[in-house]
Amino acid sequence: MSFDRLAPIYRAMEAVLAGNKLQRCRTAYLARTAKARKALLLGEGHGRFLVPLLQTNPLVQVTCVDASAGMLTQMKQALQRAGLDTDRVKFIHANALAWQPEESDYDLISTHFFLDCFTAEQLDALLAKLTTIAAPDATWIISDFSAPDHGLARLRARMILWSMYRFFRVVTRLPASHLVDYTERLQQQGFQLNARDTFEWGLLRADCWQRG
Repeated sequence: MSFDRLAPIYRAMEAVLAGNKLQRCRTAYLARTAKARKALLLGEGHGRFLVPLLQTNPLVQVTCVDASAGMLTQMKQALQRAGLDTDRVKFIHANALAWQPEESDYDLISTHFFLDCFTAEQLDALLAKLTTIAAPDATWIISDFSAPDHGLARLRARMILWSMYRFFRVVTRLPASHLVDYTERLQQQGFQLNARDTFEWGLLRADCWQRG
């Protein structure tokens, strides 16, 4: 899986296809990151959560792990455009599944439109790994796609998700072919859901989870 082919155009593609909808979802619980001091951002992509996180939290130190070198370049450029100090950010070019963490006790984890990239088996392995390096009181901020339970909203979401997965499987070799629900899996890892909001007829979901 690699988003390198899309990295130069990903920001523009998001703006054309979704406007500010995904960004609204990413930053829904930004205020809850104010006390974070050590953050882990996985699959951050073009840096649209990283920038406001650094702007609103002057003390946080951030580790960004991304499998795409092109996306890491986009992150650095986004920081430069915002006039932010890159010394507070450690950039790691690695597949999250293969990545071997050298640090732990992250009090903030964020995964924005990232967990939907994995199969059930991969997601189980990833969540178990992240739990081992999360602080005892860690906050986990998630934004992702979802499918409502019934009605026209569910039909609409399934059509959009079907198209998206077909596109990304071809262009990025995405391993997943459908959404895998992470809710029960996070609960099994000792996290509790503190807040959840949905947007776009339930197609988009923003979560704030707390460990312990």
